[in-house]
Amino acid sequence: MTKPLVGIIMGSTSDLPIMQDAVDVLNELKIPYEVDIVSAHRTPEKMFDYAKGAVAKGLKVIIAGAGGAAHLPGMTASLTPLPVIGVPVKSSNSIDGWDSVLSILQMPNGVPVATVALNAAKNAGILAAQIIGSSNPEVLNRISTYKESLKEKVIKGSASVRKRVID
Repeated sequence: MTKPLVGIIMGSTSDLPIMQDAVDVLNELKIPYEVDIVSAHRTPEKMFDYAKGAVAKGLKVIIAGAGGAAHLPGMTASLTPLPVIGVPVKSSNSIDGWDSVLSILQMPNGVPVATVALNAAKNAGILAAQIIGSSNPEVLNRISTYKESLKEKVIKGSASVRKRVID
């Protein structure tokens, strides 16, 4: 089995439906990953061990999804030299997701967390792939192909809309 390059962690199983988008895009781009539940509040020792051991495991980037107070991405970033991408998750106890967004976005200087839009785990997966692709030509080529496919979808959609409007 290939060693994972991306760690995907989330605060609880309720975050998985959102975080699945990161899993799906990493599968599409053929980038090995691992997934785990690591709660900053309920399992802080596990979070410390995960973040501190990520480099030794060979991870290159961590995607951390969290809702509500959303401390997982920032606390993880404080414990690892790896890039951390935070995914704010609109949870059942959330204030329209703004609490999660701001908790991840407003990190102090010296502890950066790349933050994607609310529930945008797919973008987190793409960003993780781009980070890996910056030093891996094979991954960079797959990302280029992926982005070209996005362009092709828009072109086909545009042609379809124009045809319907003209007909």
